[in-house]
Amino acid sequence: MGRIVRGEHPPGTPLPPEPALCETFAVSRTVVREAVKVLQEKGLVQVRQGSGTTVTAPALWNMLDEQVLAASIAQDESMAILDDLVVTRRLLESDMANVAARLATPEVVGQLRTLVDRMDELVDDHVTYAEHDRAFHDVIMQSSGNRIARGVVRALESQVVNTARYMGHPERAMCVASNRGHRRIYERIAAHDPGGAAEAMFTHITEAWLVRRSAPGDPVRLER
Repeated sequence: MGRIVRGEHPPGTPLPPEPALCETFAVSRTVVREAVKVLQEKGLVQVRQGSGTTVTAPALWNMLDEQVLAASIAQDESMAILDDLVVTRRLLESDMANVAARLATPEVVGQLRTLVDRMDELVDDHVTYAEHDRAFHDVIMQSSGNRIARGVVRALESQVVNTARYMGHPERAMCVASNRGHRRIYERIAAHDPGGAAEAMFTHITEAWLVRRSAPGDPVRLER
C-alpha cells in the first residue's frame, strides 16, 4: 500500500507479477493474493481476468479507510489531504451546530458552558484541554442528532488526533484563541441562533487549523 500511495506504482500501471511480489516481500503466493484482495477492497487496484492487476487513480481510493487515509497523510508534504479533512469536518460540524442551536436543551447549553469555562482554566494543560475540546465538539454533534455526520467526523479525526502534523505544537496562546472560538459557538447555541452557530463553528475550525498548519504555500482548499 505504501508503495502505491508514494507513487512507486503510478495509476494505470500494472502491479508486478505474483512471482516478483513473492520474491520482493519474501511471502507465499497465497499471502500475495490475499494482499491484492485487500488492496482491491480499499480501491487501490483493479483486478481483471486476463489483464492482471492495475493501480487505480487516487480519486477511486477509499479515503475513509483508516489505512488508506493514514498512508496518504504520511506521504502528503503539501498537507492537501489534511486541508480536505478540515474542509469536510467544518462542513459537517457547521451544519450540526446549526441544528444544535435549534434543538439544544437547557441541559446541553449547561454542558457547553461548563466545558468552555473549564477550558479557560486548562490553557496551560494542553493534554487535558484537548480532551475537553473534543468533548465540547461531541456534545454539539450529539445534540444535532445526526449520527452519520458525527460518525464520519469521529472516524476522520481518530486517524489524526494524535499526530503532530494535524495537532501542531500546542501553546498557551493557541489554547486561549481556540477557546474564544468555542465561547462564540456556545453563545450562539445558547441564543438559539442557528446561522450564527454555524458561522461561528465554520470560522473556529478554519482559524484553528490555519494556526496549526505548518506546510508552506496558500491553502486554497480552505477558501469558501
